[in-house]
Amino acid sequence: MNKTLKISLIALVGCLALVGLGAWYASSFINPAQVTKLLSSSVKDATGRELKIAGPVSLSLFPSISVKAEQVSLSNASWASNPDMFVFKQIELDIRILPLLKGSVEISRIGVRGLEANLQTNKAGEGNWNLTPPTIVASGSATQSVTSDSSSNALVSIKTLDVVDARINYQDGEKAASPIGIPKLSLDAGDGKSTILVDVQRANYTLNLKGKTTSLRNAYFAWNQSPVNLDLDLVLTLNGKSLAITGDIDKKPDLLPKFNINLNSKSFDLAPLAGSVVIAGAAGKTSSASTHKVQGKYLFSDDALPFDLLPLADGSVNINIAELGIPHQAPFTNFKTTLQFQKDRIDASDVSFNVGKGSAQAQLSITQFASPAPKVSLKGVAKDFTLEQIIAVTDSGARVSGGDTKLAWNLQGSGVSPHQIASRAIGAIQVSVGQSKLDSKFINKGGDFVITVIDAINPMYKKSNQTTLNCAVAYLPINSGLVNIQNSVGIETDRLDITLAGSINLASEALNISINPREKSGLTTGLDLAGLVKIEGTLQNPQTGVNKAGVVNSAVSIGLGFLTGGISIAAENAKSLATKSQPCKTALHSWSDIYPASK
Repeated sequence: MNKTLKISLIALVGCLALVGLGAWYASSFINPAQVTKLLSSSVKDATGRELKIAGPVSLSLFPSISVKAEQVSLSNASWASNPDMFVFKQIELDIRILPLLKGSVEISRIGVRGLEANLQTNKAGEGNWNLTPPTIVASGSATQSVTSDSSSNALVSIKTLDVVDARINYQDGEKAASPIGIPKLSLDAGDGKSTILVDVQRANYTLNLKGKTTSLRNAYFAWNQSPVNLDLDLVLTLNGKSLAITGDIDKKPDLLPKFNINLNSKSFDLAPLAGSVVIAGAAGKTSSASTHKVQGKYLFSDDALPFDLLPLADGSVNINIAELGIPHQAPFTNFKTTLQFQKDRIDASDVSFNVGKGSAQAQLSITQFASPAPKVSLKGVAKDFTLEQIIAVTDSGARVSGGDTKLAWNLQGSGVSPHQIASRAIGAIQVSVGQSKLDSKFINKGGDFVITVIDAINPMYKKSNQTTLNCAVAYLPINSGLVNIQNSVGIETDRLDITLAGSINLASEALNISINPREKSGLTTGLDLAGLVKIEGTLQNPQTGVNKAGVVNSAVSIGLGFLTGGISIAAENAKSLATKSQPCKTALHSWSDIYPASK
């Protein structure tokens, strides 16, 4: 063997022996109990919370000094309902040896098994995960500064986080906790990059996030202190369907972050995100009524929308998804748009997608979302698709044929909840449906309001499996949350011409709608029972009432019929035959008045 190589190997072995001897010598001075006490005090200084270790503590030296503890807990905020924020079955900390010999703790890796995390917000919206330590009086500020710097090193130095078998219980205020399972979480920092792997399970969906970014640890501690440039290269997988997330985020001190992010997917499904424990619990129910029952006082929920999660920023998000699954709807294909963020404003002026064999284009705007009353604007048009195409995808059990459909909308509103936005809405919606045959199962899925209207028009519809629709048009103008219907809803079937008139108050959701059907033959007995009925109650709980005006008119007609020996009834029949109504044509308004780009 080459003499130089032999000397080098001997020197290397000698160095390793000296390092091992030094580690053994250093470990002889390390007491696990003292390390535990030092860890607890460091966590207390860094977070203001109590770290308790009730189980055994062990120490290993190779490949690094590692402290393993069982039955560990971190105390919660004073206002939280659970005394502990974190409970660990087992936690393992890899500690740097040189700082430890100097009396301080620097953690390079945290490994966790069996984590129970109790996350909660209070009435003020503050989260218990805010681990800012308590402020020390001014007289001890100099000492506290040194202690904080020392204790914070324990967190700053962490490069690797491995979590296995975790469970997060999230509680929003006084609401019931919502459980989230995390089978695996791994964050590894090295060479200025962070490698991410996260598995999440909740109710009926599974989520996986993996990829690389610029060091998240460095970005976190430098945020608003020095310039940060964060590159993203991630893949989000939801129930087996993946979404690529790429782009960059640029943040300079005292300025809003700027970003350019791209979201691309061949197929991505939003339906699993809409899953909930309630929906999962009701999965086995087959009653058609149960599918449209909504909990709460209003049909439009009064729960606040998550406007507070929208970022104050400057940037854009470019979305390109070949097939986007929508809950309870046919999927959107070729979905494309760009979201433009400018401080407290988000605009999407170029939303486009296909539905069925048709297409849609839309515009969306959310402004002042940091205020107590965010403003929302929606307008668009969808055309060249049929009910048959939509229903065939969403519900194979309901048979529908034909039904050329067009829909346009132009709406503005303000508020923090769907109910507030609806109650202040202005604008108009129009939908038209062409000739089609409708299965009774399809009608049943319209909800309580639709079923109540159909029952009032034709109580015998349940005896038939199918309804022949010639056309249907609904033009719904809205002014300050009031929908005013003046013969602007028209329906023509093979037997009836039907018009609706009245109003819907979206603030109270009160209904006041009169139904006016007419036999196609023009022949009548002089007493039209459906014409005596009106829809009252609310959108959530519609009811049939008596149309007093209809009662008076019918009574007069019947009285005249008796007095004239039926001549007045014959006159009504002649007039009806001579003046055939066209409810759909009467109800239809110009499409361009609603959405200028439509024809």
